[in-house]
Amino acid sequence: MKKFDISVIPGDGIGVDVTKEAVRVLDTVAQIHGGLNFSYKEYDWGCDYYLKHGVMMPEDGLQQLEQSDAVFLGAVGDPNLVPDHISLWGLLVKIRRGFEQAINVRPAKQMKGIASPLTNPNDFDFVVVRENSEGEYSEVGGRMHSGENEMAIQNAVFTRKGTENAMKYAFELAKTRDSRVTSATKSNGIIHSMPFWDEVFADVSQNYQDVATQSVHIDALSAYIVSKPETFDVIVGSNLFGDIITDIGAAIMGSIGIAPAANINVNGKYPSMFEPVHGSAPDIVGKGIANPIGQIWTAKMMLDHFGETEIGTLLLDVIEDVLQDGIMTPDIGGSATTEEVTDRIINKLKQA
Repeated sequence: MKKFDISVIPGDGIGVDVTKEAVRVLDTVAQIHGGLNFSYKEYDWGCDYYLKHGVMMPEDGLQQLEQSDAVFLGAVGDPNLVPDHISLWGLLVKIRRGFEQAINVRPAKQMKGIASPLTNPNDFDFVVVRENSEGEYSEVGGRMHSGENEMAIQNAVFTRKGTENAMKYAFELAKTRDSRVTSATKSNGIIHSMPFWDEVFADVSQNYQDVATQSVHIDALSAYIVSKPETFDVIVGSNLFGDIITDIGAAIMGSIGIAPAANINVNGKYPSMFEPVHGSAPDIVGKGIANPIGQIWTAKMMLDHFGETEIGTLLLDVIEDVLQDGIMTPDIGGSATTEEVTDRIINKLKQA
């Protein structure tokens, strides 16, 4: 029996609803697998916690999470209650940085049963590997002066170690797929960091002669992801570029509500964290129509991380079967509730 201890942080808004549904699916997976057992410890951290305590998570929050095998996060943020820069940096980014989750992985594929907004999606299936610890999202910089002389400086920080780690992860991933890696760059406009990025990419590529490579400027790459997404396999990008193109990936799938993500600690020292790409969606809280697929697909990525790829693949196949049956939430053209979608996924899993 393989036992996994999972820290569950439902967070804010619809995060509470979708994590509950995904946990139901995980319990079903354990039931039909026979050799798996999941135990959960839930934490009420988020914006409501901030309003009561003045922090998004307690001072020893990382120590509380550290003993788990993975962190399963729902959503963070409610700009009506707490400014985004406080909520995100106080919980999500704090966990990512504290647990050295230097790699963010986000897949995008044409899902059976969902009509892509693209006229010719051509069965696209790619994965974005995003450097997750530095780059444009560094904390280096500041503000000074006021009035017409006010200024803000934000420094992008690219280290060889951080850049190499993301690229090596992308190449290793590509070897399990179609052996193609695209590097997102902008060396024709960003004079220091992006030429450095290109040089490191060229260096790392030398160790993967059997993997096809290309470097594409981020503006053109964004257009290509829309116009010919089927031509990409694995895309590696900086923190900012990876963030942007993964939202494009979610959009061409049909809804950000179905997109999953994994924050990977590559050295095994700390737990990795799994979260859907979508936010807390305050506008639909309490309506029972939040799409649970992003969180459930995220659970599939967590299963893969645990080495349970066979059952993970089955779960994604079942999700697509349910979508083909027309059981979907309103954001992708259906009329089902959050719970109804999950119920159908669970029933199909039991029949598989």
